[in-house]
Amino acid sequence: MKYAIKIRKISTVDELENAWNTEDFKELLKRFDFANDNVNDLKELRDLLFMAIADKDPSEAATIVLDYKLSDYLNKGQIDSLSYEMLVDKISEEYPRIGLHKTLFCVNQLLYKAFNGKFPNTKATIIDFEITPKRNAETKITKEIALKCFTQNLDSHNVIIRLFGKQLNGEEKFEEANDIIWDLQKNESHYRLTTSEYFMSKSEFLTGEFESKIAFFTEE
Repeated sequence: MKYAIKIRKISTVDELENAWNTEDFKELLKRFDFANDNVNDLKELRDLLFMAIADKDPSEAATIVLDYKLSDYLNKGQIDSLSYEMLVDKISEEYPRIGLHKTLFCVNQLLYKAFNGKFPNTKATIIDFEITPKRNAETKITKEIALKCFTQNLDSHNVIIRLFGKQLNGEEKFEEANDIIWDLQKNESHYRLTTSEYFMSKSEFLTGEFESKIAFFTEE
């Protein structure tokens, strides 16, 4: 299948819009013993939460936030380990379970800002683009299609190209594509893709317009 892609904009950000809502902040304030039922403004709640977080030891604060977001996926021992590892490593890029990277990014950046940089700073990449199917190519654009197209316009040292060569070539299923791309939205005639800077950084893109020919894995 062949597609023509035109990149409209590539942005590097250190937080995701709507990653946290008022309910998140209120629940976290309770867990930090800093509850305030009289406040409903998102910014005020965030400021209160930052004060509550900063009153704790960094690893203790990380444990509380991680437990809130990931207790359905990780056990207590795993959360305790992560709370220390996050202080020295970019866990949202390095953790083996790619499906948790987006949540770990949001947790990391909340702690990074609350502690004024005691945690490593991580970034996300947002790409606004147009994509046009050629001939009989699939018209419903999935995360796998978008990812396979974009990797053909990235520097050869890109981590996706190095780690997932067989999947990109259609020799194996590419289930990881749904986790590597955190979000893919269609807005009228264009799309917006969000991923970790670790997987796609702005400096790795070769050109603003290109064509990609991609293959899919098929069961024998």
